[in-house]
Amino acid sequence: MSRPLDIACLQLRPMPEMDAALDNALPLVEKAVAGGTQMLFLPEYCGGLRSDGAAVAPPSAPQEDHPFLKRMQEIAAQNGVWINLGSIAVDGPDGRIINRGFMLTPEGEIAGHYDKIHLFDIQLSADEVYRESDRVDPGSCAVIHDTPLARVGHTICYDLRFAHLFRALAQGGAEILACPAAFTAKTGAAHWHVLNRARAIETTRFVVSAAMTGPVPGGGATYGHSLIIDPWGEVLADGGEGPGVVAARIDLDMIGQTEGRIPSLMNDVDFARV
Repeated sequence: MSRPLDIACLQLRPMPEMDAALDNALPLVEKAVAGGTQMLFLPEYCGGLRSDGAAVAPPSAPQEDHPFLKRMQEIAAQNGVWINLGSIAVDGPDGRIINRGFMLTPEGEIAGHYDKIHLFDIQLSADEVYRESDRVDPGSCAVIHDTPLARVGHTICYDLRFAHLFRALAQGGAEILACPAAFTAKTGAAHWHVLNRARAIETTRFVVSAAMTGPVPGGGATYGHSLIIDPWGEVLADGGEGPGVVAARIDLDMIGQTEGRIPSLMNDVDFARV
């Protein structure tokens, strides 16, 4: 038995404005659709990304009028494809924004959304400091998108470092764990591959991580290397450093086969009883 699914990630350049972000993404969307993808994954802040000192300052809009979201809904409907819109900046309360991802149906409807829980507040050195929480309101709920093709657990970027979130999504029935990202070049070189592979191995699930690549307008740089990883931890596709389409055919039946070999999700210890 097999349950094949053709998927693809878009690896994009950070763009300072929504119009530029659309111009950047649309040719690659067309290429992915022409290649037969059934489910398309976009990176974090795919609707635009720029920085302002330590804070992220992406272009944002109200969800109901968001130009990038509306255009991607049209594309999903025109091409009959599922789109995991990694994240865009949506206007939040009190002048702040929400780092929000969406799952779009082949009819162009919003099937669900996820607000990034873990915000990127770190200090890599005296000169390299990031404070996402300066302008972003965090989410509080884990989300699984239940589609006819696969159940997709949605995370975003810094969430990758929190194994319990991925484990909860897998135990909740997610088959694909999506982690769209704009990982920094420094942390990406050190940790990106090992963390993505670890999340796949720990959960015996597919991990699909569409990534930004290249300089961020305003300062900083993203790592690239969009990844598609199978439940055994094998990298099926790696986007490298340039923009493009990263595609693979996966077999969702491999999840059950891998769980049968190493049933780690069923071997948890209840530490409350220890």
